Amino acid sequence: MTQEKKNIAIIGSGLVGSLLAIYLKKYGHQITVFDRRPDIRNIEFSGRSINLAMSNRGWNALREVGIEEEIKKIAIPLDKRAMHVIGKPEYHQKYGKDGEAIWSISRGVLNKLMIDLAEKNGVEFRFEEKVWDIDLPGAKVFTGDSERGEWTEYPFDLVFGCDGAFSRVRHKMQRRSRFDYSQDFIDVGYKELTIPANEDGSHKLDKHSFHIWPRGKFMFIAMPNLDGSFTCTLFMPFEGDISFESIDTKKDAVHFFNTYFPNVKDEIENLTEDFFKNPTSALVTMKCYPWTYWDKVALVGDSAHAVVPFYGQGMNAGFEDIFVLDEIIKKYGDDWGRIFSTYQEVRKPNADAIAELSYRNFIEMSSKTADANFLLQKKIEKHFSAKYPEKWVPAYSRVTFSNRPYAEALAEGDAQEEIMKEVMKIPNIAEKWDSEEVEKMMLKLIGN
Repeated sequence: MTQEKKNIAIIGSGLVGSLLAIYLKKYGHQITVFDRRPDIRNIEFSGRSINLAMSNRGWNALREVGIEEEIKKIAIPLDKRAMHVIGKPEYHQKYGKDGEAIWSISRGVLNKLMIDLAEKNGVEFRFEEKVWDIDLPGAKVFTGDSERGEWTEYPFDLVFGCDGAFSRVRHKMQRRSRFDYSQDFIDVGYKELTIPANEDGSHKLDKHSFHIWPRGKFMFIAMPNLDGSFTCTLFMPFEGDISFESIDTKKDAVHFFNTYFPNVKDEIENLTEDFFKNPTSALVTMKCYPWTYWDKVALVGDSAHAVVPFYGQGMNAGFEDIFVLDEIIKKYGDDWGRIFSTYQEVRKPNADAIAELSYRNFIEMSSKTADANFLLQKKIEKHFSAKYPEKWVPAYSRVTFSNRPYAEALAEGDAQEEIMKEVMKIPNIAEKWDSEEVEKMMLKLIGN
């Protein structure tokens, strides 16, 4: 497929902006990426990261432009959850079938590599150049040192907004008539913490597990890095009895970690230091529509659909946006008006679906993973799915280990939940969970 060569601006040099630049460059377009921040390759990462969990959708998008194997060199496969529940020994929950895994990647390391790969493909990056305004009909970008200072005007044929949940490009689109927009902050924030490597560089916890300490209204997670360390994230309410607000002193922090995370007590000194050094960040779901303006401007990734991180799909969804956009380009060639309208019509329902799934998974990870009934339900589902794989694909597998639409995963997951509500009402279900009675009931309910 060849296209008429275009002069294209991408606003934002993050993961989505860098990958989109690589995709568009393969068509021979001239690509300029603007970012208000310094070049991430020259700075230490900021302490606001949640390690990424690359899954099928992300790998699919990377494979299409031939960089999957390059990225796998900086990733660690995780085939299970390691659950750390107070009063119980550590236990594991397999994610999917044998060979299925999510991959832990440091956001900073991945972003640096993606920019390197884009530059090798001929993409121009303009760092520390803030975009203040967009002329939507003219696809013009205006940059400058300050909002009230002098601006430089850049004319383009197309502009893509990949500048995150608080996108400058979307902000300009919001001023147009009939533009729908909503944002919803949850009352839980997050803070990045670190468990360093052992002296010999090995990991202190199992490096092929996604470690979770579920504690009801708050939780702690840890994901491995190649250097033997773990990037950890504490999710907790901003205010309340147990909250970020309630931990004022180092003594408070030591007491908190000793009480709720006793099996990381050897790391308390390190964790409490990070606790006061690193910022507390907010989590937002953002929805909007339309995602495009004429045949000139389009939003991709978080600028179109920011989600909370509890399904590990933020990056994967953004990468899938690019993959789908590319499939549409192959179909419609130089008809950018049709490309953009098709792109937003196809992706919007799926973006809404993963937003809902991500919020639900927060409830599951923090509260339900330590609940006996929930664990029994999941055991029944797994047993039935192993026997009838064509009849029962768990929602998590549909989202994480397939490329089927998110909207389909949400609908099928809801239907399965209704079936399981009936199954869990069976008297003495804990004793007969793997019986013929349960199996027949599930087959009948699926048939209905």
